[in-house]
Amino acid sequence: MAWPLETYNDLVELIGKSEHEYDMDLIGRAYRLAESSHRGQKRLSGAPYISHPVAVACILVQLGMDSESVAAGLLHDVVEDTPISLEQIRKEFGDEVAELTDGVTKLGRIPYSSREVQQAENLRKMLIAMSEDIRVIIIKLADRLHNMRTIEFMPPQKQRDKALENMEVYAPIAHRLGIRAVKEELEDLSLRILDPVAYHEIENGLELRAGERAAFIERTKKKISDRVSQTIPNVYLEGRVKSIYGIYRKMFLQNRSMDEIYDIYAVRVIVDTVNDCYNVLGIVHDMFRPLPNRFKDYISTPKPNMYQSLHTTVIGKEGIPFEVQIRTWEMHHTAEYGIAAHWKYKLGMTSNKEDSFEKRLAWIRQMLDNERDSGDATDLVRMIKSDLVPEEVFVFTPRGDVISLPAGATVIDFAYAIHSAVGNRMVGAKVDKRIVPLDYKVKTGEIIEILTS
Repeated sequence: MAWPLETYNDLVELIGKSEHEYDMDLIGRAYRLAESSHRGQKRLSGAPYISHPVAVACILVQLGMDSESVAAGLLHDVVEDTPISLEQIRKEFGDEVAELTDGVTKLGRIPYSSREVQQAENLRKMLIAMSEDIRVIIIKLADRLHNMRTIEFMPPQKQRDKALENMEVYAPIAHRLGIRAVKEELEDLSLRILDPVAYHEIENGLELRAGERAAFIERTKKKISDRVSQTIPNVYLEGRVKSIYGIYRKMFLQNRSMDEIYDIYAVRVIVDTVNDCYNVLGIVHDMFRPLPNRFKDYISTPKPNMYQSLHTTVIGKEGIPFEVQIRTWEMHHTAEYGIAAHWKYKLGMTSNKEDSFEKRLAWIRQMLDNERDSGDATDLVRMIKSDLVPEEVFVFTPRGDVISLPAGATVIDFAYAIHSAVGNRMVGAKVDKRIVPLDYKVKTGEIIEILTS
């Protein structure tokens, strides 16, 4: 899809709609310097280059980031791509904006040729940046997200490399930091490149059901709202559709059709207190038949990224299964924006919010401690990947076709994924042109050639 070009007026309008206060003098000065510095530069699309930093700033406002982050988002390419120096940034905007700008700039400077070493250094730099100021990686995620929105203008191989890097690095980090909105969009945009046939099949399936889905969700929301509001005040309900990549993952990993995935459609119920959450759960289970083994209490046992909600899957009188998610407003902000939601509270956090914030940062510090003990940056890649546990890998045939396999799959699994006849005749395999044993576990980005009798 073609994304509209964001302008400074769009940024000002977004800020005007935000619930947060912004330093418009700081942001205005940052825009003027970025615009004059990038004047005459073009994106690959032919658009004025300034449209990119403005779009990054817009994403940061949508994530609820602070004025300094928005200013750094506007300036993030100035030092690298124009004659403006970091000291000029520091003199005009102060240490905070300068350090954020420098942090994002350093993440882009990775001079290594080996893909594994390059990725290791990339991850190490990101973790160091996160441990020093988490805002640096949030700006970098916004930068990557906008680049993915306009990636069709890049050469195909570069598109594929970026998509793989998203799946291995950026989306998992967004997930670990709890920034769902960025994680899901990065995954969807990457899947569109890595497996376009599956992407468009799911997209078309959702579009075919769009009218029916909207009507069903509205009917269900009204039923729940009418009942819940009798005893619980300040209830807000919204509909939610699972991301394309989320559907793809379930179809692939669980070998299901779209019709067999029960949580494609969900109703989200947002209330004031934790006690209200459990009361709503009781009402929902009284109204609809709950499916066995489909209830998850992430309030009493949060996910590692501090996500909290109650999830239950139920079947209504129409026979359609759907998921209900129940959470408080604070849980909702954390679920949508993760650590970005906590940043705006940092100066005046309650002890609970500070504990949550520190738990997120503890993972980053632990990874860096492990890497320092090891002394090998490539160990960091293995540690992070084992900690994040991707559920699938994306590998390539020698012709460049993408094959997705469950994490832990071997070259034998790859052969059978090509065709049962290939698997039956397999006598060996090459990964990136080197012979490997038959129990070799494939990794994202590898090119696999099956040797047959």
